[in-house]
Amino acid sequence: MVDARSGSPRPEPVTEPVADLAEAGLRLEVDGAVATVVLDRPERRNAMTFATWRGLARIGRSLPPQVRVVVLRGEGPSFSAGIDLSMFSGGSGESLPDGSDFAASDAFIAGLQEGYTWLRDPRFVTVAAIHGHVIGGGFQLALACDIRVAADDVKLCMKEPALGLVPDLTGTKPLVEIVGVNRALELCLTARTVLADEAQRLGLAEIVVPRDGLDDAVAELVGSLLAVNPGAAVATKRLLLEATGNTLEEQCAAERREQIGRLREMAEARRQG
Repeated sequence: MVDARSGSPRPEPVTEPVADLAEAGLRLEVDGAVATVVLDRPERRNAMTFATWRGLARIGRSLPPQVRVVVLRGEGPSFSAGIDLSMFSGGSGESLPDGSDFAASDAFIAGLQEGYTWLRDPRFVTVAAIHGHVIGGGFQLALACDIRVAADDVKLCMKEPALGLVPDLTGTKPLVEIVGVNRALELCLTARTVLADEAQRLGLAEIVVPRDGLDDAVAELVGSLLAVNPGAAVATKRLLLEATGNTLEEQCAAERREQIGRLREMAEARRQG
């Protein structure tokens, strides 16, 4: 197989036959610079378990260095219906901690959050291809990604408060950054459903397309992302992630630092080329 842009050989598509990922309801496919993570419990609308979140963390730790874009998808009619409610009764073989041991409970939740935090890594751009139900932990997974491409049948909902919980899978920060505190309060404390048009208007989806056009829209976006210089992409994502927490002076300094790094790398490439 040959890369159309460079004319150089490209690695053959690889599907990771990892039994424990399959048991966690996940599938990982790596094709050159693109990794696709599939939530693969369609019979349960990709409801998520502790094993799912730990499997996501394992994927984040094991991606090969050539990966530049990560796409998250859901198999079947939904991206994800959120937490598998059987976990409330220990039906998955493991139940939620009761909070009596704060340190143990804190470590337990931190381990689950790791399934989401790696998606912010500047080494790659993460794209959520969402359709159907995108509930609770599924909504937070989409929020953890850099770009969300939504089908027009999407139904977003932050369900946790309605279940007596709080959103604890890293979703509160991006939600507030995208829609503001007041709208985030309204969405979370009513646990109402947000449809595609409103999701795009609020900035919860960057791109909305007809359901049958989702795959093509994602493929087009991935192609555009891969066309950008790899080093510039990493540096720019790193720079943008810093922006909301920086003062203008700090961000100006960050821009200078990143640009100097790019200039050095480009000069080195010219010397070697």
